[in-house]
Amino acid sequence: MTYGAVDLFCGVGGLTCGLKRAGLDVVAGYDIDESCKYPYEHNNDTRFIHKNIEDVSAIEIKRLLRGYDVKILAGCAPCQPFSRHQKDKKDRAKHKDWKLLYQFARLVKEVHPHIVSMENVPELAQEKVFKDFVKTLEEEKYHVTFKVVNAADYGVPQRRKRLLLLASKRKKINFIEPTHQSFVTVRDVIGELPPVVAGQQNDNDPLHIASALSKKNIERIQHSKPGGTWRDWPKTLVLECHKKDTGKSYSSVYGRMCWDDVAPTITTQFTGYGTGRFGHPVQDRAITLREGAIIQTFPPNYQFFENGREIVIKNVARQIGNAVPPRLGEIIGKSIIEHSKKRKYVRKSKNIDKERADIYAQKI
Repeated sequence: MTYGAVDLFCGVGGLTCGLKRAGLDVVAGYDIDESCKYPYEHNNDTRFIHKNIEDVSAIEIKRLLRGYDVKILAGCAPCQPFSRHQKDKKDRAKHKDWKLLYQFARLVKEVHPHIVSMENVPELAQEKVFKDFVKTLEEEKYHVTFKVVNAADYGVPQRRKRLLLLASKRKKINFIEPTHQSFVTVRDVIGELPPVVAGQQNDNDPLHIASALSKKNIERIQHSKPGGTWRDWPKTLVLECHKKDTGKSYSSVYGRMCWDDVAPTITTQFTGYGTGRFGHPVQDRAITLREGAIIQTFPPNYQFFENGREIVIKNVARQIGNAVPPRLGEIIGKSIIEHSKKRKYVRKSKNIDKERADIYAQKI
């Protein structure tokens, strides 16, 4: 049985990497951010199509998926409008990315894939746009399953809760059971990486680079304990905002990770010591881009930029933090394969017309 997938909102390829690892053939990824093209194509040997989802047509996706036994439409629409970190919660619907899930639903209606996969933040489940998405799937005769999972239960070394959805045209589809009874820890995945000083990078790996720290923040991190808070600092180092009642609850900022625990959720600002518990367990700095990528379960040699190009830390951190952890993508892929094995899919052609699909993709 052959599995063909198209990845909407593909970014640098976290979901694609995981789906391919599970055994699915991801024939193309779509994204509006052209800076994702190099890492997506270089690491996944898959076509990147720079396009706004509003301009993506059903006919092009159908041609890309032509010949596969099981056709899959997958994607993680930008989560910023729905995140609990969104400051203006009352006006979420005004966010520029709010309606992207409706475009996803449009393509499902027009393409009629066998399987639909969607991943996002748990808060999305409470929003009308998600309920409308599920309603559309059910009206199109899909069997829909969705749940909030902790990625750590599947081997991702971070405390990352995500809303996962799978829908099948054939029958009810389920996610595979958690794969890890004990968590993969920070020590397990980055404990052997060479040390790096704040503001410097490793000579052999340009991605192993740490943001610079001010003299004051160097003092603060030197007084920070793994798993502790800024309350461990001398009073002379405590920020004025933390002395106010409104700031006392923000105990995780300026914190260190613990070696023998999972990391916190990797956000787009994980290279900043003051934006969360992103301090290295023992080195006086925030974690590097490479460490963040590995905690996101990207392969240790995953390249995010071409050799010789200047690194803009905040841009690469955004790409890594926005990505679906490849390990979670692998779990989604394995769930699809397990489901498909239990149900015979009808082949519409004897041979996969992949060469024609590749030629068409080059014209898009």
